[in-house]
Amino acid sequence: MNKETGVRIAIVGRPNVGKSTLYNRLTGRKDAIVHNEAGVTRDRKYGKASLADLEFEIIDTPGLADIGKQSLAGRMSEQSLKALDDADVIFFVIDGRSGVTSDDEMLVRMIRKVGKPIVVLANKSENTRAVEANLIDSARLGLGEALPVSAEHGDGMTHIYEVILSFMSQDEDEDEDEYEDDTPHEEDAEEEEDVQRPIRFVIVGRPNVGKSTLVNGLLGEDRVLTGPEAGMTRDAICMELTWQGRPFYLVDTAGLRRKSRIEEDLEQLAVSSTLQALRYADVAVLMLDATQPLEKQDNTLAGLIEREGRACVIALNKADEIDVNEGYLKAFYHRLKDVVPQMQNIPIIPMVAIKGEGNAELMREVVHMYEVWNKRISTSKLNDWLYQMMEMHSPPLVNNRRLKFRYMTQTKARPPTFVVFCNMSKEVPDSYIRYLTNQLRKDFDLPGVPIRFLLRTGKNPYAGKK
Repeated sequence: MNKETGVRIAIVGRPNVGKSTLYNRLTGRKDAIVHNEAGVTRDRKYGKASLADLEFEIIDTPGLADIGKQSLAGRMSEQSLKALDDADVIFFVIDGRSGVTSDDEMLVRMIRKVGKPIVVLANKSENTRAVEANLIDSARLGLGEALPVSAEHGDGMTHIYEVILSFMSQDEDEDEDEYEDDTPHEEDAEEEEDVQRPIRFVIVGRPNVGKSTLVNGLLGEDRVLTGPEAGMTRDAICMELTWQGRPFYLVDTAGLRRKSRIEEDLEQLAVSSTLQALRYADVAVLMLDATQPLEKQDNTLAGLIEREGRACVIALNKADEIDVNEGYLKAFYHRLKDVVPQMQNIPIIPMVAIKGEGNAELMREVVHMYEVWNKRISTSKLNDWLYQMMEMHSPPLVNNRRLKFRYMTQTKARPPTFVVFCNMSKEVPDSYIRYLTNQLRKDFDLPGVPIRFLLRTGKNPYAGKK
């Protein structure tokens, strides 16, 4: 049986010592981008981790550096220091091959001020004999001799297990001292049943349209790094958010540029991380710059959202810089119809992310689109509707034979998917499918979500049944 430790561990250290590799090793997933370029991680990243029978929480952080706060590296260090406030234990990672550096000594003095327990890990110590002198020398940090580990190869995980287990034992002792009756009561059971599933929504868009600024505004804190530099975010960062008592998972992503401009393999990893986040989302918020909306890359992103079957809300940022009036929105919808005809009437929220204007409206639409995305329609209503559609607009003749639509049903939601049984499914013109899809969206109030409309040849499977 797994042991829930409740321990939260922050992994810190100077750039390029293998913090993200260790994070991926402990979480068992490749969520954090790993690259031999220094400074790849720019935001703190939280994840559920496990080691043998222990379960705990881990925080990956940007590399710490003693640099001015206004610089990019300085703002990244600020993210790391905020992670220390959230942590119960600090894993200070050094490079076992190069040993303790002057930067390591300076950083240890910095993190000692937090007053949290610190454990030194010497990463890249696959060959323990080769780094033995460096392990002994690490004691000059004043935190005991470093534990040799290799995050890449999985060596030294026993050392980490024993460290975490020791902190778990301390937590258990404290719990015994503060023992209270935690027997479930009937009221508690009812509350647990009413807990809603968190809505997972992802924010996507081109670089520098304000995605991270929006995230910080929704969370009410400087949770992710922002700045004038394009491409600040690299990892897809998942964060918990509660709005009006409802839980959410909010995912910030790297800005996607045109494929022709994605040259470096590091940026390709960031793009891959964004696409993966989109696949696991319920709702996608497509963030656009109101001063230059629907550029080629915006169109590509809208198409990706449709192909992945996600519900969509458009956040039109920087709406204070132009006149976003009725005429502007009408022209915008017209252009959007040409780009993604499969997703009509997508809600558009004009907003000013840096001032927090439009945040509440955006969250309301995220909830609404999630409900639309999950909508189910009864088979009887669908078949009544189908017969009405055929009376209004008869199916066309194909090779002098009339198409016959016999039966319709919804097979799944998320996104809404419908199957129609007919006599010549492969011969049905696209124009008639579009007619049915558009009318279905209008009559059953399905704006802003992809609709899957499938045709099958065969008889009504329920014919003759009562």
